[in-house]
Amino acid sequence: MRLLPLIATLATAPAVLAACAQGGADVARKDAMPFYRGIETVLLDGDLVSFRVAMAGAQGPEDVEAYARCAAAQYALIRGFGFARHVRTTVAQNNGTWRGDAVYTISAALPAGFRTIDAEVTVRDCGERGIPTI
Repeated sequence: MRLLPLIATLATAPAVLAACAQGGADVARKDAMPFYRGIETVLLDGDLVSFRVAMAGAQGPEDVEAYARCAAAQYALIRGFGFARHVRTTVAQNNGTWRGDAVYTISAALPAGFRTIDAEVTVRDCGERGIPTI
């Protein structure tokens, strides 16, 4: 009769070990450092600019969006503008590489809209967070 608890324990051992292994993989992934693979800037029309970024080690789309936002802020400063407004971002992942295509308008004055960024403040924040700009 004492074999039943042992058999029940052995039967659940693979599930417990699998859960531990999966949790370990999540921890390793969270500790992975992002690797920024570059920024491509494409002027679409006047003040409308596309920023194509690639990176590995992203935790999700938010990391890719932040990388593109940093690129847009630096680009605005390089062009002598102080602000940018986010238009849209698409993000995809393939074989561990995350790619984003973000479109921003750049302007000297604070543009209308909710998704605006102050380029100088954003570039400073990017530097503090270790996110490269152009």
